[in-house]
Formats: sequence, C-alpha cells, structure tokens
Amino acid sequence: MTEHLKGISVFVQVADAGSFTLAGERLGISKSGVAKSVARLEDHLGVRLFNRTTRSLSLTNEGQTFYQGCVRALAELEGAQSAVTTHQQMPTGRLRVDLPVVFGRRWVLPVLLDVASRYPAVELEVSLTDRRVDMVEEGIDLVIRIGPLDDRATVVARHLGVQNAVVCASPAYLDAHGRPTNLEELANHACITFERGSKARPWLFVGADGHPLSHPVRGRLWFNHSEAILDAALAGHGLALLSNWLVAEHLKSGRLEAVLPQIETQGFPIHALWPQTRHLSSKVRVVVDELVSGFLPVSPWDIA
Repeated sequence: MTEHLKGISVFVQVADAGSFTLAGERLGISKSGVAKSVARLEDHLGVRLFNRTTRSLSLTNEGQTFYQGCVRALAELEGAQSAVTTHQQMPTGRLRVDLPVVFGRRWVLPVLLDVASRYPAVELEVSLTDRRVDMVEEGIDLVIRIGPLDDRATVVARHLGVQNAVVCASPAYLDAHGRPTNLEELANHACITFERGSKARPWLFVGADGHPLSHPVRGRLWFNHSEAILDAALAGHGLALLSNWLVAEHLKSGRLEAVLPQIETQGFPIHALWPQTRHLSSKVRVVVDELVSGFLPVSPWDIA
C-alpha cells in the first residue's frame, strides 16, 4: 500500500508538471525513477494513464478520471494533516502573495482577507500582476498561477483546478445575428478580441484529434483586458471567448449565453506555488488549505 501511495503522489506530480523530467526535479528523483513509478502504478491499475509521444505527454481518459480522484484524496489527507498541525503552530508574520490581476481579485483575495481576519498575527502583503515573478529572488511566499509551469525544482505546486474558456454573447446579439453552429461560422460574426502587440489573439480550441487548434477571429473591438471584453459582450457588441470563472455568474443569470458548447476549448491549470523548503510554514499552509477546500473537487465557478 505504501508503494502505491508513493506512486499516486508521483503520478499527480507528473500530471501537474506535464513532464517526467520536471516532475523528477520537483520530487528530487531521476526521470527514469518517475517513469518506473508511473509504469508500476499503471500495471497495478491495469490501465494506461498517459498518452506518451517523443514531444508531448497527456492524460488518457482513464488517467483524467483517476487524476481527479487522486486530487480529492490527497486534499483530504493534507486537510487531515493540517488539522493536526495547525493547533501546534499558529500562523504569524508577514505573508507575501502574488496573484493574477482579475482572477486573483475575484476569487483568491476573498480567501486571503478571510485568513487575515481569523489570524490577526499575520501581516498580509498582496501584489496583483500578470507577469511571472521570481519567487525566490523577490521574496514571495505564495503565488497563484494560471497556465503551464516552467519553474525548475525551486518551487512546489498544488493543483487548484482548471481554467476553461467559453464562447459567449448576449442573447440580444444572438437573436439579432444568429447562433453559430461551427467554427467556420465565426467568420460571419463580430468577435470581441484580445489584443496583443497590435494583433488579435486567435481563439484556442481542442481539435477532434485532441491536439490544440488555433482559430483566427476578427471584429471591430479589440481590448487588452478581459474585463473590458466582458463589458463589451454584456453590452451586445458580439461574441467573446472568456474564462469560465469570469462569466459564470452571467451565464447563470442569462445575461450571457454559451455558444458552440459542443466544441472543447483549451484549458489551463491553476496552481498555488511556494518555494521548496523543508517545512511548509503555517501561514502558507493555512491559505493553501483554504484554497483547496474552496476550489476542489468542484470549482465554485463551475457552470456545468
């Protein structure tokens, strides 16, 4: 049983990192050691957990199902451990946290403020920025990051969920201009796009073969901020591709309507990161535990 628990931990690290090599660096073991651990777990389960090619690594359907169960189980174990250790050491001192601007303010800051209220000995310093900070060099205790992890073995990552995107528009716009039924029909619609370097970003989907699909779109309105795109979509100016955590409340209220729900959009993992140390400080642990409890196993912005 101990060996299988170790294999599960290695498996989750590989799924989060998307690489045997990077998972090995974070765990302090060799790439071959990681591969052997995953292979033993696959033999024990009798299923293949990863699709492996020379250039990519992705979860199989069975692997995705197993991964979600493992995340829930590990969260329970960490919560039990935290319940024991929290009474031994109350969080104190300055906690420096870096958050992505929009997601951080909407979903993480309320958790941080709640922690600050419950633990008056904690001094909270929060920066909101979308640049990739160097945690060690800048003295950051905790980072929330959306997207692939490219750090080396200097940080520890905790999975918090997945950001998916939704093509959506106001019902008034769709009633006036029709509802597209495939990607090709997007060319007949006003698409509110994210501008980067004077160019509109293409919209990212997942093709029938499971590979990323970049689809160019065009329209009259370009913005460099997701909340501005949301405002334009709510005002009926066209279709937008926006994060599910940003539009969930508007989809539920009917102010926005999902378009092309049968076509999968590219998702990005959400992680809590902290510097790799021998012992996780109680001030970081309490925040991570609160985020895990609030975001898993079902994200509060889940619109399914």
